[in-house]
Amino acid sequence: MTSNPQDERFIEVKNLSVVFQSRGDRVTALQDVNLNVRRNEFVTLLGPSGCGKTTLLRVINGLTPPISGEVLVGDKRVVGPLASCGMMFQAPTLLKWRKSIKNVLLPAEASGMDLKVAEVRARALLEMVGLKGFENSYPRELSGGMQQRVSLARALLLDPPLLLMDEPFGALDALTRDEMGSELVSIWRSNPKTVVFVTHSIREAISLSDRIFVMTPRPGRITKVFEVDEPRPRDPRKMGDRYNDLLDAIHNCLGDNKETQSSKTID
Repeated sequence: MTSNPQDERFIEVKNLSVVFQSRGDRVTALQDVNLNVRRNEFVTLLGPSGCGKTTLLRVINGLTPPISGEVLVGDKRVVGPLASCGMMFQAPTLLKWRKSIKNVLLPAEASGMDLKVAEVRARALLEMVGLKGFENSYPRELSGGMQQRVSLARALLLDPPLLLMDEPFGALDALTRDEMGSELVSIWRSNPKTVVFVTHSIREAISLSDRIFVMTPRPGRITKVFEVDEPRPRDPRKMGDRYNDLLDAIHNCLGDNKETQSSKTID
């Protein structure tokens, strides 16, 4: 590994296990998970439903405590919710009574950031995600994709070094999903930060990621890591054999069969 700042380890997950109590039974969600993410790297967690991908995001963000092991972010042990982290969910989670600009400003209000400064940044972010002119629209007046653009702007408002994304585009139609993925990569390239992205879509993982961490069914573990060393922006149709080789290798890792198209997910 070179001395390039982008090769610096930013997230370290060490021997992590998480156990939940459910109706009197102990359910092991994660077991002995180990992974490292470099600063400003874009990585994806890929695995079947219920394998602990969301739980792992919550542990990294300090929202769920592990039963054993630890997480370090920027060389500091995570012991509670991280202030320096933006998070996106599958649902936009916008407040329906607040306009777009006011939804984006929520983190500034919670953190005590100067609201005049924050509003200038919020308007610039809304323009960057393609919502100039919709600053005063309510969520009900926006499409699903537009609502997720507001959520993305909100997650970026405080310019966090870490962005955790839990299937943020999973509920969108295929075309909008591809557009959002392309916009996300463009934003990430212009303003680098460490991204941990959860998806069920192998196609999406290959299109977006520097590395793909494949997880086993519950209890979740990291079973294999795939490097995607193709230049961006990526078009599966132009990646040729490299795309098909990755697709087959990931399917095989997941124990899936090969009777699938490139758009298949693993729900």
